[in-house]
This record gives sequence, structure tokens and C-alpha cells, in this order.
Amino acid sequence: MHCHDVKRVIYFFLDGTLGDQRQSDLRDHLSACPECEARKVVHQRLREFFRKRLGPVSAPPHLKQRLTRSLRAFAE
Repeated sequence: MHCHDVKRVIYFFLDGTLGDQRQSDLRDHLSACPECEARKVVHQRLREFFRKRLGPVSAPPHLKQRLTRSLRAFAE
């Protein structure tokens, strides 16, 4: 894996949604590349900051009802 690959997939890595092999390749690259490791740390801190500041947001009840009706109509 190369630095430009890390830039493209760092969010998937942090989410844990990369495949096992790519996750492993990225971990190997991070352990060998201080610049990419620093980039990962910055992205982790940003994600944590936003997670703490914004908290979970729920859709309003009327939107949930509208979506449910639309999905039922689509399924029929």
C-alpha cells in the first residue's frame, strides 16, 4: 500500500469497513510511515471531536413515518 492509497481509504479504515487484507495492509503501512500515521491520528481526533460535539441525531417522527410509507409502497 502507498501513501496515496491511505489518503483514499483512511475513513473506511477508521470505520472498520475495509476488507481484512486491506485493513492489514494499511496497518502495515501505518507502522512504517510516520506521515500516514500522523494523518490517521488527526482524522481519529477529528472524528472523535465531532462525535462528542454533535452526538446522535434522530430523524423527526414525521420523516420516519413518511419514509416508512414510501418504503412500503415501493415494496408492493
